[in-house]
Amino acid sequence: MTIKCVLFDFSGTLFRVESTDSWLRAVLTEAEVTVPEPELVRMATDLESVGALPGGAVPARPLPAELAEVWQRRDESGASHRAAFTGASRQVTLPDPALHDALYDRHMSPDAWRPYPDAAEVLSALRERGVAVGVVSNIGWDLRPVFREHGLDAYVGAYILSYEHGVQKPDVRLFATACEALGATPEGTLMVGDDRRADGGAAALGCATFFVDHLPVAVRPDGLRPVLDLVDRPAGGPRPQLW
Repeated sequence: MTIKCVLFDFSGTLFRVESTDSWLRAVLTEAEVTVPEPELVRMATDLESVGALPGGAVPARPLPAELAEVWQRRDESGASHRAAFTGASRQVTLPDPALHDALYDRHMSPDAWRPYPDAAEVLSALRERGVAVGVVSNIGWDLRPVFREHGLDAYVGAYILSYEHGVQKPDVRLFATACEALGATPEGTLMVGDDRRADGGAAALGCATFFVDHLPVAVRPDGLRPVLDLVDRPAGGPRPQLW
């Protein structure tokens, strides 16, 4: 079947969050808190190791027992998402405890995100081809302002965000909701993401899948362009495979 709808993940697929170092520096500057450079670098390294930046590195060490459960369900509500990531952040001592919430707030700012270089090109080309586009994201906050600020909102027909539905990927219900919102069948839908487990859940619904690497923006200039080849593939040809 011809692909008539493409669903995209957000973080690591269409957008990349700033580095942990940049994230911390921005918050310290806003709070007018000055720390010696070696101390700032150490704090950034420690924050990255505990996975405190949403959309950034995963925790490099086991989570405290009291944080493990909320972490597993962090994308099912806004409260769980904030609790999980500020809880991770609080494993690192900062000059002022209020900075933990400030860090969380910073990551929701459009300034904290950059679209991949080919994102606008690919989304625009899909619209020109009459292909419906949706964003399906495991997240705990409203990412629509990020798309608006970076000029990509006009290309998106529906946003299906886990915290708004109380369900997180790979649960097929999230992908089914996206297909329904866009008037698409799973068999005519392609899911594009960077997480083979979470985004790969779309395959259980009958969607085709395509994976990109979650890399820095400068390192992945054209990872999304193959999506256009998959959409243009003649009906009846082989379906896209997991890779």
